[in-house]
Amino acid sequence: MRKVFISPTKYIQGEDELLNLGYFVKTFGDSALLIAHPDDVQRVKAKLDATSSKFGITLITGNFQGECSRQEVARLQALAREHACACTIGLGGGKAIDTAKCVAEGDALIIVPTIAATDAPTSHSAVLYTPEGAFDDYAYFKQSPSVVMIDTTIIAEAPTRFLVSGMGDALSTYFEARATARSFSNVNAGLPCGVREGVSQEAKGTKAALALARVCYETLLEDGVKAKLACDQNVVTPALENIIETNILLSGLGFESSGLAAAHAIHNGLTVLEGSHHYYHGEKVAFSTLAQLVLENADSREIQEVLAFCASVGLPVCLADIGVHSITREELLEVARKACIPEESIHSMPFPVTPEAVAAAITVADQLGHAFKKGKV
Repeated sequence: MRKVFISPTKYIQGEDELLNLGYFVKTFGDSALLIAHPDDVQRVKAKLDATSSKFGITLITGNFQGECSRQEVARLQALAREHACACTIGLGGGKAIDTAKCVAEGDALIIVPTIAATDAPTSHSAVLYTPEGAFDDYAYFKQSPSVVMIDTTIIAEAPTRFLVSGMGDALSTYFEARATARSFSNVNAGLPCGVREGVSQEAKGTKAALALARVCYETLLEDGVKAKLACDQNVVTPALENIIETNILLSGLGFESSGLAAAHAIHNGLTVLEGSHHYYHGEKVAFSTLAQLVLENADSREIQEVLAFCASVGLPVCLADIGVHSITREELLEVARKACIPEESIHSMPFPVTPEAVAAAITVADQLGHAFKKGKV
């Protein structure tokens, strides 16, 4: 059996860590292309100026336009060549980070998240959009980022909703990893740049990745509420440090090297519902995790534990919590059919899945959430 594990070359996390950015740029050269939204640059400008001065580096500002599109990637690649930049820095949220991945194409890449809302920073993949913001395609690179740097002071100063959304994304990691391991399905850490002739496409998860996914879930239960309270006050505590690591590193390594299953596929299906469009990725994944647990008929105590955790940090437990206050049978089946398209991760579940089964699981998960809120579960 062929097993694969993928990870960034280096992960660094600490208070005011951005002040050391110049050190890591210097491992590649004297200049870097900085891909970040102008608002994010302004938020951390004092630290960027300080690290540039201390380490004698030049940061070329790319003036990121806001969408990870092919046109934006081409423009920024041309800018990097024009200034002979030695490396690329992606600073900010998901789209700036994904754009930096595409510009770097797997080489000399430093990722600096300013929020802990998803587990994307450590991965070797990105999502491309059209200039208008519509989904275009997925992109995969030969390796994960060279450096992932987390300044916990910056994360603590961001709105708490981002951190909680990241916990929702991380919540699914263990349950999807467990399902993928039970079905011996392939994982996302396989060949990143297409299949080479004579090389097996199979890539199963390792025991190490599954263990990280389990620790991810355990840490959410242990430190989630305490971390949320710390972020509410914009202060860094050990619990917040642990949840930042959980949202970004443990969940990132866990999902990519242990696989995705029903939760993320159901999330993708839910995006067809207009009411859900105002909610973050991790918020929808939290409810989708409950739907996966219903789909696999998980132990009632486990479902109760997940419901209680979601309620404790403010994650959705029913469709109304993600803006869907009513849904027709046909709309529900449309969600389920999208979740079950052939290329979706739902087929990593250890049993055959049909749209009808998914629709039923969503319905029951929604009812469980309502019942929990009323104290009946």
